[in-house]
Amino acid sequence: MTGLDLRATGTATDAAVWRWPDRYWPRLTAATADLDAPVGALHLGALRHNARDMVRRANGTPIRIASKSIRVREVVQALLRMPGYRGVLAYTLAEALWLADTVDDVVVGYPTADRGSIRRLSRDPDLARRITLMVDSPDQLDLVDSVLRPGEREAIRVCLELDASWDAPVLGHVGVRRSPVHDPAEAGALAAYIANRPGFRLVGMMSYEAQVAGVATRPAGRPVGGALNRWMQARSMPELVERRARAVAAVREHADLEFVNGGGTGSLEATAADASITEIAAGSGIFGGHLFDGYTQFTPAPAAAFALDVVRRPAAEHVTVLGGGWVASGPPAADRLPRAVWPEGLRMEPREMAGEVQTPLRGPAARRLRAGDRVWFRHTKSGELSEHLEAFAVVEGDEVVASVPTYRGDGKAFL
Repeated sequence: MTGLDLRATGTATDAAVWRWPDRYWPRLTAATADLDAPVGALHLGALRHNARDMVRRANGTPIRIASKSIRVREVVQALLRMPGYRGVLAYTLAEALWLADTVDDVVVGYPTADRGSIRRLSRDPDLARRITLMVDSPDQLDLVDSVLRPGEREAIRVCLELDASWDAPVLGHVGVRRSPVHDPAEAGALAAYIANRPGFRLVGMMSYEAQVAGVATRPAGRPVGGALNRWMQARSMPELVERRARAVAAVREHADLEFVNGGGTGSLEATAADASITEIAAGSGIFGGHLFDGYTQFTPAPAAAFALDVVRRPAAEHVTVLGGGWVASGPPAADRLPRAVWPEGLRMEPREMAGEVQTPLRGPAARRLRAGDRVWFRHTKSGELSEHLEAFAVVEGDEVVASVPTYRGDGKAFL
């Protein structure tokens, strides 16, 4: 399908229907009844709601679409047609090269060692104009030069990544292990080095405050953890805002930056309030994985879901579905597992949990299920779900109005 439109107004019957599970999930079941499991569904009304709500939360700051959190090219294109979205944050250079056929502003969010892709980028003036590589060390520039030396290739656009983690009292390092560039002085020194290095153009800065964007403030069943997270975020974000402003100023002494990127779905409001930021990277909130149920600042609609077939009844209050072991990345824990959401009241067996081929479920609702019935699940995150499906059925009202291929359906597996 082409031309997926997230700007249009949905049908009256789609208005926030996801707020009533007893209406939402049975309608998805009916709409996709003729499709064989596993069924991936995108509810168009919920997608539109999430896309608009993210723009509202960004409060005028453009959103760069984090493609790893979607991995459906047509959804990325539809977002780029909406006011408030500008450019893509890709996760590999190979993906960026593929997207750059139709997207003219792609930043690769992680450093690359893909020599074949570097060679292709370096030899193509149009791709070199559209794509920006992420760097945080001279070693990464050396790698590019080892593929093709300056003078033998196009100038490579690069973005300097600043470490956004917090060195907390007692707790120590809080955040993710990404760039080694933490202090403004370090950022300025690396910017000066890049500016004097032939064959490269420093055009952007990035910093990802994962400890704010990617950590739930009210995780289910963990009140103490939630309180600790809120305490941490209330102290981490002000420290970052002050340090990032100084780092941006230090880098601007050596480069005319086109963009300064920060944030994520979970920190849109806080990052938009940072005067040093010119754009925010976000994507997970579009599909609305159940990870975000534990956030207090926003409530995304469950726009993406998948359904599996019941194939066994081991006992009166037990059923087994085929598949289900679609575990999200991050620290291994129950919150990384898919969540059975319909019929309500089903839960996984503690000694088996989500299996590669089968997933046992138990609960009173299992008594009503028979072989061939559907169970709906929500994935923890967002884009990872696309790695298990070839396409999503796009549902509007009571029918499937389109099918959009995932990266997998397009024959792509970038990681």
